[in-house]
Amino acid sequence: MTPTPASPETTIAEGLPPDPAPAGHDHELRVRGVGKQFGVDGATFTALDGVDFAVSPGEFVSIVGPSGCGKSTLLMMLAGLVRPSSGQITIGGAPVDRPSPSRGVVFQEAGVLPWRSVLRNVTYGLEMQGWGTKKQRVDRAREMIDMVGLTTFEDRLPKELSGGMRQRLAIAQTLVCNPDVLLMDEPFGALDAFTRESMQLALLDIWEKQRTTVCFVTHGVDEAVILADRIIVMAAGPGRIVKEVRVPLDRPRTPEVRGSAEFQQTRQLVWETINHYSTGGSDV
Repeated sequence: MTPTPASPETTIAEGLPPDPAPAGHDHELRVRGVGKQFGVDGATFTALDGVDFAVSPGEFVSIVGPSGCGKSTLLMMLAGLVRPSSGQITIGGAPVDRPSPSRGVVFQEAGVLPWRSVLRNVTYGLEMQGWGTKKQRVDRAREMIDMVGLTTFEDRLPKELSGGMRQRLAIAQTLVCNPDVLLMDEPFGALDAFTRESMQLALLDIWEKQRTTVCFVTHGVDEAVILADRIIVMAAGPGRIVKEVRVPLDRPRTPEVRGSAEFQQTRQLVWETINHYSTGGSDV
């Protein structure tokens, strides 16, 4: 049985995730003048300064930049796990100041429960929200398991899955509650090259079906280009946005797109921007 559509307020009050929205959720993610400072050995370290961007409903945005530019800190703030020192983050106009089921997070290490089967891992979030009957939770979980390609593994424990399969499970776990925004922090970074490319294609397929708004942090320029509608390029010292690059590739995307002139030109532009600022280039 498909859940009844509900507003975000109803979702929190009743524990009911809204129906999947193929055209994307009507919640713009907006980051306005966000900065983050940390105290280090009695001094103040500025990790991020004046970060400002928006992500439209259903858009897939990749965030790239060198180590130390604050990509992961930014993602943690988008998730509500870390508060900005200045500026504001909103989704649909509502401030982000704490974690919420409306923002799903997938980290590099799959956050799965080792003692629960694939099916029971995916039903867990629905159980915690008190959503539906047991049958409804199982039916919805099986839809997600099928979507991520784990249909024949629903009775397996996570230890019986490969690294790529565990990340598929983590994605199913997150999407089953139908978040407005999916936040991904180097989710394929620990995988071997072949599995990583396979997971990129799997994520593209999942995104085509769900059209969930995605913010995807990665060190991989090729990965950013193959996945995203738009790439936000950051520099360090302090962490800031130095360029936004629109990806001129049609969807749906296939492996062959990597050989196209548009892919190579976009990849080169992003690499040149990162290299420019990594070697002391000016913002001017």
